[in-house]
Amino acid sequence: MTAWQKTGQVFDQTAIILIFTTMLHLETDRLKIIPLNYTQLLLCSQSRAALEATLGLQPSDMKIDTAFRAEMDQAMHNYWLPNTKAYPELYPWYTNWEIVLKDINTAIGGIGFGGYPDDYGTTSVGYVISQQRQGKGYATEALLALLEWGFSFSVLKQVDADTTPGNIASQRVLLKAGFKQISIEPSAILYQRRKGI
Repeated sequence: MTAWQKTGQVFDQTAIILIFTTMLHLETDRLKIIPLNYTQLLLCSQSRAALEATLGLQPSDMKIDTAFRAEMDQAMHNYWLPNTKAYPELYPWYTNWEIVLKDINTAIGGIGFGGYPDDYGTTSVGYVISQQRQGKGYATEALLALLEWGFSFSVLKQVDADTTPGNIASQRVLLKAGFKQISIEPSAILYQRRKGI
């Protein structure tokens, strides 16, 4: 197997080939999950409506909690844009994936990994669902689909996640998706899911 080197990490050639040979998106019974490349992220940072139009989506009316909105804005400018530009061949590991509800063809949230797996095969995951769409299992469905995609690559061995102690809904999502609680800190509960579990 051929590999590429990036700051001490080895890239799985299979991951790169699969990303480039298909128009990447994931589908479940109810959802279509689309990773945004650098150009799409840049467009989204300027106009969500323009991004949705280029993806052929109906306009969304997402309502995201202020704290999550701020976290997403920070991720956009400090993580997603710089990393998808730096590693375009691996952009699905560094980006937001739009969660689209298929029956209305509208974005209802986002999900994504925290980067290409490190030398131990570990990355993290985060997600958000619009407030008016919560409680219907969409986050769990999207998370399971993304995990299946990620774990299909030999390089990924473990996914970490955290949530605040008060975010019971997110804790349930993680448990339903097979994560195990590994520690509790004052500001966060830490979870982990390993490949094959």
